[in-house]
Amino acid sequence: MPQIPLHYVDLRTFCYATEDEKRVEAALRTFLPEEFEIERVESEGHYGDRILVLSARVERADEIRHVLARLAELEELDQLLAELDQRVTENTELFLRLDKQAAFGDAIRLGDGITFRAKVEAYPAKKEAAVENAQEVLERLEDEAVGDDA
Repeated sequence: MPQIPLHYVDLRTFCYATEDEKRVEAALRTFLPEEFEIERVESEGHYGDRILVLSARVERADEIRHVLARLAELEELDQLLAELDQRVTENTELFLRLDKQAAFGDAIRLGDGITFRAKVEAYPAKKEAAVENAQEVLERLEDEAVGDDA
């Protein structure tokens, strides 16, 4: 994938008091390059329970390629392509929710638990241009995934 039309990718998940922090971190690391730094911020839930917010911003091209290579394994890639217009905002951001439990098992699926937000390059900075660029990236991912299976 020569050029990446993404400025950055943000990944974020919550670790609730009932969850094992190491497992939640492992689920997030499913998408990240090795040894990538994860930011941790402690918060408090409505009833005073501890919530740990784990997040990472991926900005370097090679690291973004790594995240996208994992995203290429998404079981619902065709569905994602069909929903792009609803998943790209007027601010040229692509939003996905990924299954945290599946990611812990090293599977990539749409679901709940991990928020994926990518700032899509678009000139001019309009939603239509961002949808077009996001579609190009995802179709390249799909083609590469098919090529790997052949």
